[in-house]
Parts: sequence; structure tokens; C-alpha cells
Amino acid sequence: MKLILLILYFAVLIAIGIYCRKHATDVNGFVLGGRSVGPWLTAFAYGTSYFSAVVFVGYAGQFGWKYGIAATWAGIGNAIIGSLLAWAVLGRRTRIMTQHLDSATMPQFFGERFGSGSLKIGASVIIFIFLIPYTASLYNGLSRLFGMAFNIDYSVCILLMAVLTAIYVIAGGYMATAINDFIQGIIMLFGITTIIAAVLKSKGGFMAALDGLAGITDETVSTAPGTFASFFGPDPLNLLFVVILTSLGTWGLPQMVQKFYAIKNEESIKKGTIISTLFALVVAGGCYFLGGFGRLFSDRIDVAANGFDSIIPAMLSGLSPLLIALVVILVLSASMSTLSSLVMASSSTLTIDFLKEICFKKMEDKKQVFCMRILIVVFIAISSILALIQYKSSVTFIAQLMGVSWGALAGSFLAPFLYSLYSRKVTKASCWVCFLFSSLLMVANIFFRPSFPAIMQSPINCGAIAMLAGLVIVPAVSLFTPKPDKKLVDNAFACYEKKTEVAQKTALGK
Repeated sequence: MKLILLILYFAVLIAIGIYCRKHATDVNGFVLGGRSVGPWLTAFAYGTSYFSAVVFVGYAGQFGWKYGIAATWAGIGNAIIGSLLAWAVLGRRTRIMTQHLDSATMPQFFGERFGSGSLKIGASVIIFIFLIPYTASLYNGLSRLFGMAFNIDYSVCILLMAVLTAIYVIAGGYMATAINDFIQGIIMLFGITTIIAAVLKSKGGFMAALDGLAGITDETVSTAPGTFASFFGPDPLNLLFVVILTSLGTWGLPQMVQKFYAIKNEESIKKGTIISTLFALVVAGGCYFLGGFGRLFSDRIDVAANGFDSIIPAMLSGLSPLLIALVVILVLSASMSTLSSLVMASSSTLTIDFLKEICFKKMEDKKQVFCMRILIVVFIAISSILALIQYKSSVTFIAQLMGVSWGALAGSFLAPFLYSLYSRKVTKASCWVCFLFSSLLMVANIFFRPSFPAIMQSPINCGAIAMLAGLVIVPAVSLFTPKPDKKLVDNAFACYEKKTEVAQKTALGK
């Protein structure tokens, strides 16, 4: 049954990739689906790119163990800040200005918005450096689950996932990714609700499980009774940093923001906002909620020996074979959707913003698409090799770099991108300062972590601080650096002043 489900799942993905070849003949079609993607596909593409095996297996297990049921706040934050507010604040303006500036990637947006080729190249270098390890991390959550379900070597799982993702992304581009994300999103929604119900039932139901959690104490964490079943858990401050990093971070991640470039129309933005928020509430909220009950299974778990990644698989190991098959496809769906989004962002950025800018200024449209397809293979191959190296050896450097990649990317781009959509006063220098501050801070966190203040030794806390600092750095530096060219700024913001006719239910006439 498990093998049949997997084969059917893979067959559908490949068929969609082949079907969508007609949409991937030029750069606009391959990278953005012709800017004609509807609300359901866009919302599910956003949500499935957001949540991967890193969240389901890694974060849910780790933070559920540390904070108990209060870890659910991270999922709620993902829904409200990472989805609802992200769509409301960024969605429409991103769609309008990126089309006006004819930009298909985030570095290209910075280059056109500030008239700076160097800024475009700088942003593309940051994306290239930090997206690769983040991509490699997607494989990590699958190793234990595949071992539990099939007793096959993790290397086979890595190669299978890499090859299948490459096939449908290379064939169909963004449109194939969006349609497959929709299917994968449905699997995630159904899977997480079914698994939560099954796990809680194994502990006597929700109230019995909550009572059991309230009776657990860990003096190394807190001496207060019932702390793991409490509203804010044993460590509200560090939980707040988790919420900030995992929620606000989406505002500055290239593979997330790029989803707004492809939205079809105004109606799609309104519907997409609601769909995306509900999706995040169920999937992210469900993942962290499930992880919050991890300590009830402490008889099966040895965190000291096997790490936090062992928590969720141990919780699920007692389920029926059919449910375990569902779990495997759920986590595989989450990882493949995020992987496809990351390699699309990486390949398009390196082709459009780096190779074309520096080496091949007159590269034709079809050659750009061909180059992107080649780079997708390269990126997937590199990430697979990194994952295999980490699995086969005791190398820890890669894992550390994965942990800081989210903070470096979001810290570098969140504030410059957000302010550039709304303010005419943002300067090129302020973007450079933010890029360098966040990137260097997160790299320093790898090599000099013991020298950091206690609260910033965690890459999660450090990444959250980098993002918040950027919101201050960009306007502050803009006050003291050369003002942007008025003609360039006026041209960028002219897109918001274009007149458009709407129905009277949207706006009253004179």
C-alpha cells in the first residue's frame, strides 16, 4: 500500500510537469507562469513553500519539547504575521511595482528600483550563498521517517526526491510547481489533521493528553508545575523569538515574496490572503500543536542521544501502516514543494541577475530558460551532495550553516524590500548596510557563537534580531546618505497612480 501510494504520487507530479511545458517557453512563463496564476494556486504555492520537513519534523519536535503546548503560538504567528499580514502589506504593491519595473526576481527588483547593477549582483550573491544550505536542510526531516516506514537507506530517499523534483520543475517551470504545490497542499491539510487525531486518540483524547502533559515536570527547564500545558510555556521570551523568526521571516525570503509577482488580479489577492492564512493556521498550527505533546512519548525518545529530530518519528511510530504511509507522503510533499520553490528562486536569480548581468548581457530569452534548467540540475545536485555528506559523516558545519540561512536571507532583504515598496526616501546605501549587517552577523554567529551575548547565541534569536534591526537600519541610514535620484523614484512610484476602472461595489463614482 505504501509503495502504491508513492508510485501514484510520483506519477501525478511528473505528468503535471510534462503537461505544463507549454507555459515554460520564455522567462516570464518559466519563472512567473505568465503572471496569470489564480488565488488557489498562488496561496497553496505560498503555503507549501513556507512549510517543509524542517518545520514538521525539526521545529515542531524541538519547540514542542522545549515549550510544550505553547509552541502552538509559533503556528498562530505563521498564520497571522507570516501569511495574513504578509499578503495584506506586500501582496498588491509587490505585484504592481515588480510588473512595472519588469522584474522577475528580488535582486532584479533592487537593481531596477535603485538603478544599481551592483546592488542586483550583491543580492544575488547572498541568495546563492544562503539558499543552497537551506535547500540541503529539506532532506534532513525525511531520513528517520523513510527508515521507519520502508527500512531503506536514506541515500535512496535523497536521490529519489532530487530526481523527481528536477523532472517536473525543469519540464513545467513555475506553473508546474504551482499546480503540484496545490496537490501537495491538499495532502498536507488532510494529513496533518488525520495524524493529530490519531496521536491524541492513542493517549486517550485531547483532554487526557493535556492532563498528562500538565503532570510532566523538568527541573532543568522550569520548576513550576504544569508548565508544559500552560498558555505561554516555560520560556516566553525565547518562544517570542521563534515566532518572530518563523513568521516575519517570510517577508524577506526571495522564494516566498516571488509568489506575489505571479498573481493574476485583484480578486486573486483577496481570495489568496484568506486561503493562505487558513492553510497556515491548519498546517503550521497543527504541526506545532502536535509537537507540543512530544513529552508524553518520552519512554520512546532519547533526545540526548538522537536529537530533537527523533521526537516526531517516535510519536508516529505506533500508528497503523496506512497512516505511516500518509505521514511519509505528507512530509515528502512538504519538502518537495519547498525544494522546487528554492531551486526556481536560485536558478532564476543566478541566470537573470548574475550571469546575464556580468557575462552574457545579450543573452536571448530562450537561452536564459535553458540556462535556468541547467542550473536547477546543478542546485539540486549540490544540495543532495551536502545532505549526503552530512548523513554519511559527522560534519556539523553544514547543519550550523543551515540554521543561519533563514536569518541571513530575511535579515538582508526584509527591510529594504518592504520600505522600497512604500517609501521614496530609501537609499541604495541603506540597502547595502542592511545586506552586509545581516549576512556578516549570521556568518559570525557560526564561527564566534560563544563570544555573542547569551540571548544571541541561538541562531534563531540572532536571526530574529537581524530582521528587527534591519527595520531600524534602513530608515536611519537613509537619513544620512545621498538621496536617491528623483526621476528614478518618480518612475518607480508612478505605477501606483495609474487609473483603473472598478465596479461600484468596490468604489463609488463621482
